[in-house]
Amino acid sequence: MDIRPVPLKEVWMLRHAVMYPGYPEAVVKLKDDELGTHLGIYKDGELASVVSVFQQGREMQFRKLATRQDWQGKGLASALLHYIDHLAQQKKVHRLWCNARLSATGLYEKMGMYTTGRPWQALGQDFIVMEKKLNQEKMEIIPAIDIIEGKCVRLSKGDYTQKTVYNENPLEVAKSFEDAGLKRLHLVDLDGAKAGEVKNWKVLEQIAGKTGLQIDFSGGISSHESLAITFNSGAAYAAIGSVAVKNETLLSDWFSAYGVEKFILGADVLDEKIQIKGWTVATDINIIDFIKNYASKGVQQFFCTDISKDGLLQGSSNDLYKKILDRVAGISLIASGGVSSIQDLETLKEVGCSGAIVGKAIYENRISLEDLKQFN
Repeated sequence: MDIRPVPLKEVWMLRHAVMYPGYPEAVVKLKDDELGTHLGIYKDGELASVVSVFQQGREMQFRKLATRQDWQGKGLASALLHYIDHLAQQKKVHRLWCNARLSATGLYEKMGMYTTGRPWQALGQDFIVMEKKLNQEKMEIIPAIDIIEGKCVRLSKGDYTQKTVYNENPLEVAKSFEDAGLKRLHLVDLDGAKAGEVKNWKVLEQIAGKTGLQIDFSGGISSHESLAITFNSGAAYAAIGSVAVKNETLLSDWFSAYGVEKFILGADVLDEKIQIKGWTVATDINIIDFIKNYASKGVQQFFCTDISKDGLLQGSSNDLYKKILDRVAGISLIASGGVSSIQDLETLKEVGCSGAIVGKAIYENRISLEDLKQFN
């Protein structure tokens, strides 16, 4: 069937005639109609069926599906719903939903939607929310090893005076992650981050040489030389923080030299403002503006650490991650900081994060490596 955009005036006329003929036409005019996409099917030159679609971030809602009485039962509504479902898949929407009349739930169930919550009444009709989850990709678990003086440590809230040494042999820890079936590793040179130059490259070289883990390495990558050391020592990705904030020209040179796909941009934030140099220097740069800028240059992977959550085992910054994903489309966002349980990871997956960095929760036995196998 020929599905095409419909002018708002025609949308309102059909909505009124089909859905609420006994009410004033103002009832069918939604306050944000001008922000929506209105799709319809014409028969014999007249609008026969119409629906309105609204997208916000990774959610898509459709509203006011209406079909002229003489065309009901002839597949027009189903054709529009099939078109919307395909559109949601194309746009990589994670949730498709509507406020459905209870009398029409069977139609939506045929496209895989299900009811959620409790019904309510409006304008003499019973309604209930129906939804469908889409594009539910696997979320990758990325264990973290933070290094100070060659040892595996964790900090609380980025404070170098509040460190706990968990193992003096980072390779041993990395091998345990690989044995559990994990594929990646987030390796942070905290000495390098503080000094502004890579310090613990030998630890990187050792882990890369004796495991098959894909390692993203960060901390102190600030020059052509330190970046070369990072890749020559076996890193699959360079995770860049401070340079991305302070020297966009240098980072663009690196993109040209190595390929933008070799970089993950990391942003450590407090109250949505980025901090650099191992969380010791505050800036006024907003995390969303930062990610939007580099996403426009082709960067796909970003990780975001909420400093107020990191190392405290009090849960991750779900609202922040959802806000980022709603505002910046098409990126892979890796959550970091605060993960304390498998439930936290399930929530991050629901939010839409492509990965989650887990550190202290593993070392403090809040999450076992066996638990993490369900995400492999």
